[in-house]
Amino acid sequence: MLRILPRFALLCLTVQSASLPAADAKQTQILVFAAASLTDALGEIGAAYEKISPVQVKMSFDASSNMARQIEAGAPADVFFSADAQWMDYLQSRNLIQPSTRQNVVGNRLVLIAPAASQIKLRIAPHFPLAAALGNGRLATGDPDSVPVGRYARSALSALGIWDELAARLVRAENVRAALMYVGRGEAPLGIVYASDALVDKDVRVVDTFPANTHEPIVYPVALTKSARSEAAGFITYLASPHGHEIFVKYGFTEPGR
Repeated sequence: MLRILPRFALLCLTVQSASLPAADAKQTQILVFAAASLTDALGEIGAAYEKISPVQVKMSFDASSNMARQIEAGAPADVFFSADAQWMDYLQSRNLIQPSTRQNVVGNRLVLIAPAASQIKLRIAPHFPLAAALGNGRLATGDPDSVPVGRYARSALSALGIWDELAARLVRAENVRAALMYVGRGEAPLGIVYASDALVDKDVRVVDTFPANTHEPIVYPVALTKSARSEAAGFITYLASPHGHEIFVKYGFTEPGR
């Protein structure tokens, strides 16, 4: 027998079914522009944050220099998370971030890496034979003229007295993950990356860690952009929370300035 629903019940069903897509469509999204070295840690942090918040976190990763320049060009990022202070300063000087929200969240260490199967052994010290260890190969790291890891590498090699003999032998990668890839694939016998990057790639091994006094402290500042949605504030608070800190440590990051 065909059952006729009352007109009111039909109206309620219609309203409920129509409202569901609208509710989904109104879910707020925020866009995070972040340094390539943060890829794995932020991926896990973003997924964890979405479980406790109605906000959907979208992320884009590249060299901090590229991310900053895209924001300068008008990219609609809500959060900028840099691998050094310089590119955050760059945006702040152009009034493109909210200075009151800026904070250093984590730090990192600079390491010398080789392919996992490599037999190269080196101890980092003044004038250590890095050029000789390269043989006919080249040293992979970020472009020192723009990419933070490359600038840290140049500083460290200069402090150790070997920059001049290595400057022309660099593979100037567009970001730290590209440098990691060159070494992991055996296209470069050695590379300089962050400890956190080496930790997530089974195709490389750490040869040695650069002394902290050979370069500026590696810090990762985060800030809301000038045009950020208000919902993005909760996400950067979560980054510095105990849960966020736990995930960063898991991926090899340190306290800021260490």
